[in-house]
Amino acid sequence: MAKNKKYQQISPETQEQAMRSAKATQRPGQTKEQTKLIAQGIQKGIDHYKKQQKSKSRELNKKINKVSQRLTDLDEGGDSAFSTETVPKKSVLPWVLLLVSWLGFIAYFLNNFI
Repeated sequence: MAKNKKYQQISPETQEQAMRSAKATQRPGQTKEQTKLIAQGIQKGIDHYKKQQKSKSRELNKKINKVSQRLTDLDEGGDSAFSTETVPKKSVLPWVLLLVSWLGFIAYFLNNFI
């Protein structure tokens, strides 16, 4: 019972924020009791919103943990299926360009100097 009571307490920051919001929207002629009731409603709304966000965060963390667990299982057991080794590809293009440039130099030399 004490555990639930402690959990249901609203933080001072939330209370302060709710009171600021209630005072900002205060109407002329509104009593302090009415402002306090509005602030309590705002506190409950903020607390409810925080609870929703925490539950969404927990669900997201659970999904992330499941996916990361599956990835680690695949990495440990499926190394042969998902090979990450890269084989360097031998490229012919640099050799072709070198050959063409030398042939171009020889042709230029023979054409201009002979």
